[in-house]
Amino acid sequence: QVHLVESGGGLVQAGDSLRLSCAASGRTSSGYVGWFRQAPGKEREFVAAISWSTDIEYFADSVKARFTISRDSAKNTVYLQMNNLAPEDTAVYYCAVGFLGTMGSRRGYDYWGQGTQVTVSS
Repeated sequence: QVHLVESGGGLVQAGDSLRLSCAASGRTSSGYVGWFRQAPGKEREFVAAISWSTDIEYFADSVKARFTISRDSAKNTVYLQMNNLAPEDTAVYYCAVGFLGTMGSRRGYDYWGQGTQVTVSS
């Protein structure tokens, strides 16, 4: 069983930065951790992911130049650094853990956090 808690969301202005944290408890070392987001009235979409064992990273094209992902093994925490935020980045951000699927697909994840709201004003 894996339990995930996201934090770091908030209200910012366009151009600002935020760092989201995903604290994990349970077995994660053999899997990968992803970030997804869901805006009102839209489907949940992939943002970024990192493999816990190989550090392979994967990003959605829409954020590749602005977001970075990293992990701290000692804290069992994954971070999503979001720079140059834009109003279209407004969404609830979720972290998730998967083991055997595709890192860029929702179906590749088995455990999900409750989400943290990010609001970017223009």
